Amino acid sequence: MTHTTSQSDSSWLAGEELDAARQRLPILYVDALPVRVDGQGVVTAVGLLLRVTGEGTITRALVSGRVLYHERVRSALLRHLEKDLGPLALPKVPLAPQPFTVAEYFPTPGVTPFHDPRQHAVSLAYVVPVEGDCAPQQDALELTWFTPEEARDQRLLAEMTGGQGALLRMGLAHVGV
Repeated sequence: MTHTTSQSDSSWLAGEELDAARQRLPILYVDALPVRVDGQGVVTAVGLLLRVTGEGTITRALVSGRVLYHERVRSALLRHLEKDLGPLALPKVPLAPQPFTVAEYFPTPGVTPFHDPRQHAVSLAYVVPVEGDCAPQQDALELTWFTPEEARDQRLLAEMTGGQGALLRMGLAHVGV
């Protein structure tokens, strides 16, 4: 049996339904660190989004979002990369993606390095090469490319919230930079 998912079916929870689910269940997310690589596959640049949080704070962030009911992880990665980086980003997501880590976000600070006051979330984290033109979309104000050295700078990492700075460092270590 084949099932196609559309925005009008039950894979999208209404606001109050999502709030209720967040109080009772861990929610599955994907986090993606967009990178540029040279001909030998060495990371030459790391893309970080500039966003405004619900509290009005401007932060740096990875591409991130929920995996929908009946959605493959690869499809969720592609959807969020296109949503945040634009349709011409040309991400190179493997056919069978393997995360570099699993990040557990808790509403209680200090349980893990990852914190989300809204919910308990489990995120599969990926480093994803992008080859096309990136233009911030949706709620992303800007996309800035940093060298791997710049991306490890403590001042830049301090601009990231919820533990995403730790996730950035882990992703860079995973690809050997």
